[in-house]
Amino acid sequence: MTGTLTHGVHHVGLTVPDLDQARAFFCGVLGFDEVGGVPDYPSIFVSDGAVLLTLWRAADPMTARAFDRRANIGLHHLSLAVADDDALEEAWRKVSAHPEVIVDVPPSPIRPGATTRHFLVFIPGGIRMEFATPFA
Repeated sequence: MTGTLTHGVHHVGLTVPDLDQARAFFCGVLGFDEVGGVPDYPSIFVSDGAVLLTLWRAADPMTARAFDRRANIGLHHLSLAVADDDALEEAWRKVSAHPEVIVDVPPSPIRPGATTRHFLVFIPGGIRMEFATPFA
């Protein structure tokens, strides 16, 4: 696309209450690699090879307030792409089996009649995430 100033997403930064919990979910469940971090901030960087996430620990996790997607300005949810329906089912199996994941929307068409399918969950730490097949 000519004339645009940007080209895709460089990274997404998410504030989490517990870096070890976030690392375990992204690296252990989803297979991301830890690719860096800043211990003094503290933060870690994780990637699946296509997207880079910066996971920052809240300054005071005990007093941090959870994001209310209906009341606050900011990230409503993070959506990660999967290759196809088989990959969506594998992601669903792994993610929904995690004891700290709360299911928001089980696998279903993204809207009535659509071939694109998705599911939404709240991951450990409370961030809302979506997994979706390509738009068709």
